Amino acid sequence: MSHNPASKPLTALLSVSDKTGIVDLARGLHALGVRLLSTGGTAKLLADSGLPVTEVAQHTGFPEMMDGRVKTLHPKIHGGLLARGDLPEHVAAMQAHGIDRIDVLVVNLYPFEATVAKPGCSLADAIENIDIGGPAMVRSAAKNWADVTVLTDASQYPQALAQLRAQGHTSRSMRLACGIAAFNRIAQYDAAIANYLSAITPSDELDVNAAPTRAEYPAQLNTTFVKLQDLRYGENAHQSAALYRDLHPAPGSLVTGRQVQGKELSYNNIADADAAWECVKSFSAPACVIVKHANPCGVAVGADVLQAYSKAFQTDPTSAFGGIIAINRPLDGAAAQAVAKQFVEVLMAPAFTDEALAVFKAKANVRLLQIDLPSATGLTPWQQGRNAQDTKRVGSGLLVQTADIHTLTPADLKVVTRVAPTPQQLHDLMFAWTVAQYVKSNAIVFCAGGMTMGVGAGQMSRLDSARIASIKAQHAGLSLAGTAVASDAFFPFRDGLDVVVDAGATCVIQPGGSMRDSEVIAAADERGVAMVLTGVRHFRH
Repeated sequence: MSHNPASKPLTALLSVSDKTGIVDLARGLHALGVRLLSTGGTAKLLADSGLPVTEVAQHTGFPEMMDGRVKTLHPKIHGGLLARGDLPEHVAAMQAHGIDRIDVLVVNLYPFEATVAKPGCSLADAIENIDIGGPAMVRSAAKNWADVTVLTDASQYPQALAQLRAQGHTSRSMRLACGIAAFNRIAQYDAAIANYLSAITPSDELDVNAAPTRAEYPAQLNTTFVKLQDLRYGENAHQSAALYRDLHPAPGSLVTGRQVQGKELSYNNIADADAAWECVKSFSAPACVIVKHANPCGVAVGADVLQAYSKAFQTDPTSAFGGIIAINRPLDGAAAQAVAKQFVEVLMAPAFTDEALAVFKAKANVRLLQIDLPSATGLTPWQQGRNAQDTKRVGSGLLVQTADIHTLTPADLKVVTRVAPTPQQLHDLMFAWTVAQYVKSNAIVFCAGGMTMGVGAGQMSRLDSARIASIKAQHAGLSLAGTAVASDAFFPFRDGLDVVVDAGATCVIQPGGSMRDSEVIAAADERGVAMVLTGVRHFRH
């Protein structure tokens, strides 16, 4: 745009599927004397809005054809986008062939992602929603960013108009930023298409008019993440790091949060905060989760936030020092005063009252994160604020799996002992099982009265996890008499069961599935405790 002759008005080509803000942009451009070119539905909308607009077919002298598949793939379009104003030979070629410069390109693409997300979308519908001319124009304009402003999102319109009004052209930095955003959008678009098609097995019998059978994992996986921030360092000081988010993050997920106060989050802060937030979202009652080194060291529900926090802290006050705290209710002043007595790195809640903010104002280093809770009625993992898939990097590879979001109900439990759990024991067992899902394997969790009483995590031996959970309870001055115990995977031998019963447990929840299940069940009957099997495990590595 900086090379457009001053005597010649600017030209803008507008062709959008999403019409958000396009009429206001076109009006603003027209008021500045910009010539408007357009196609199809966009041209009709602008004309109906009383704006003078030239159809691309009229501009090129070549009609749209093949149901609109061929309309902008023409030298008068791409020559106008690709010509460099600083090269005399380019300018001469434009003059020789009657090509006008296109200074502004406004394009968003056919809604491929939205189309294939619809239940029952046929392959034919998916294919028809693969944009060809749009990406071609966007690439041309983005490549020639020094001369052309390419706008691919309505959020860019106000800034472009403001700069055009102020100085008659957009700044070099804005054109470059828009060009980069354009290539990012094309990469996202192509990745979505490739992922969709790579999950289909080609067959001569494939019915293109029906929804195709698609593999859960495509033959090629293309992922898109957007950087939120560079981090001071990684897990250790000699490692560099950055935080990225999904292109479309789930509502209520950690990356949608807003930091209210405190110093910059570290890599470990973020990892631990995610563990705490994912766990606390699992409870419908007021709940508090305290995490240290990726493991819950205290979890509790209560009548209110203060009670939930007090119970969670009581589980393991030593480990809670410097911990990450997540609460699933707005934090009020009374709870804030209690939390402020301990050293906390990060505190998360759906909201903070003015009284709570005032309490932490004096503790400027405490990081406060405000995160909206997702809808409790969400049908999909994304709507529930959870990842649909989990990934883990291995050497030159990627492990991908569906997320561990299995929901257990009391009706799913199988009582395998002569003694059945009482209603209160059943409640404690379900609570313990929920917590165990978020504890690193091997996991043993003692609970009672809606709080953790002892947590054993991350040991190579399940027996050692059971012993550690018992030791932690002793250090916290808690009695394990009458507690419920959850084990994230089966007891391979009866010795693990004996340890938790010796510590005071009176009921146990575990997946079952061991070759020695009968031996472990017999041991439970011998010890007079209730045992229920879930049929699912919750390994967490």
